[in-house]
Amino acid sequence: MTADRTYFTSESVTEGHPDKVCDQISDAVLDAVLQLDPEAHVACETATTTGMILVFGEISTKAYVDIPAVVRQTIEKIGYTHSLHGFDAKTCGVMVAIKDQSPEISDGIADSMELRSGESTDRFDRVG
Repeated sequence: MTADRTYFTSESVTEGHPDKVCDQISDAVLDAVLQLDPEAHVACETATTTGMILVFGEISTKAYVDIPAVVRQTIEKIGYTHSLHGFDAKTCGVMVAIKDQSPEISDGIADSMELRSGESTDRFDRVG
């Protein structure tokens, strides 16, 4: 007889960790786009390595957002303001590779009954 078991795993990182920095940058880009265009569709990811940030993904919006400025402001807020801290918001490289969201994905989002009704039973669907 075997017991039913459910395993739930998650990752936890500390303040200043590259994963957390990337999440904060992606969130800041999302917030900046939605502030100007609440109907925008945003699939934004961020990656980092020494001295460089890459923001990439698909965004459909009528707004213009200065993504490199958002990146630098976010890094500065985190506290990376000098190379002595290991990273400098003013001098780091910022690459942006954003394209329009594909029509198939955009149509799928627009037509999603669960999204429009807010009745998805998957708790992760509800938070994006």
